[in-house]
Amino acid sequence: MIDWKIDQWEKQIKDVPLVFLYLYTPLCGTCMVASKMLTILHTMKPDLHLGKMDLNYAPELAMKYEVESVPCLVSVEDGQLKEKLYRFESVPHLVEVINKYTK
Repeated sequence: MIDWKIDQWEKQIKDVPLVFLYLYTPLCGTCMVASKMLTILHTMKPDLHLGKMDLNYAPELAMKYEVESVPCLVSVEDGQLKEKLYRFESVPHLVEVINKYTK
């Protein structure tokens, strides 16, 4: 997964029809586990537009998307927020969530 800055994220949501953004904080243990799951997911689906961002450096995104906690996976389709995922149960569960949008 690529670490995106705010300007890179904004370019992605303008240029790509379906984008996922993983929001985390570096000291969050649950975020570390979720990051590993998403790395596996991205390996399985390399064409997926998936990036990550440290929420400490993007408070405006937290307010814009009303992020309640981390880890959080934000799904944006055609520039519109579609879903925020807070429960990272397993890699198969993440595949199901992603497949709702990619099929």
